[in-house]
Amino acid sequence: MTKNKAADFLANMNIEAQADPAPTIATIPPKRKERQTPQQPERIGRKHIGGYLSNDAVEKVALLRARLNLDNSELITLAINELYTKQKAKKAFGD
Repeated sequence: MTKNKAADFLANMNIEAQADPAPTIATIPPKRKERQTPQQPERIGRKHIGGYLSNDAVEKVALLRARLNLDNSELITLAINELYTKQKAKKAFGD
């Protein structure tokens, strides 16, 4: 009886091996596409500026984003414009 079970097992293994051919090129998943430039219209013609901030600064950015309802780009632009205006005023008054 043990031999019959073993023979049946081997016979079934051969049937499955014949039924499932080796994968062909069509069944291999395609390679990942290379990263392309963003297609989003709001990013076209703009430059990315980043930085490494301390945890304290990151917390301040998160609070300001929430309070002012701005995204990171808008918040950075607002901060730069205010700093630029302040520096321009100091220069005009000779400080």
